[in-house]
Amino acid sequence: MFRTLKDLFDSFTQPTPSQSPTARAHAVQLAAAVLLVEVVRSESSMDEAERTTMVTALRSKFALSDDELERLLELAVTTSKTAYDYQRFTSSLNEHFTQDQKIQLVEAMWQVAYADAHIDANENHTISKVAGLLHVTHGEYIAAKMRAKEAAQPFQTPR
Repeated sequence: MFRTLKDLFDSFTQPTPSQSPTARAHAVQLAAAVLLVEVVRSESSMDEAERTTMVTALRSKFALSDDELERLLELAVTTSKTAYDYQRFTSSLNEHFTQDQKIQLVEAMWQVAYADAHIDANENHTISKVAGLLHVTHGEYIAAKMRAKEAAQPFQTPR
């Protein structure tokens, strides 16, 4: 369970070698959530489709209650506003995520980008930059993008 938002934020911004497994898990969850939020921050506002896509991605990645997801997303938005680089988030994920989990995160970032049916150049740049910092290969990056694009297209009936 989450402690207060401040405790969670402090555990992320002031990591210690003796952090508990729970605190490390919260830091990883926050890092993933911030990177998803960063895709949306490249535009002027977050629409409902993007928000829903972020919540769905976080729900599938982490076993959190609805209340915990809402608090995580709220903290991620706040943290994202003061973020000056992606390195502090990606380094945590590089330590704790498998390659497949990193690819899934990049795919989730693309899903968020495609949620509003408009890919902005800044969204593309953000995802590309994060994928590089997560050591996702170009082939893995393109495959994740194509899977997200295919999933975002509405079901079409053959004529």
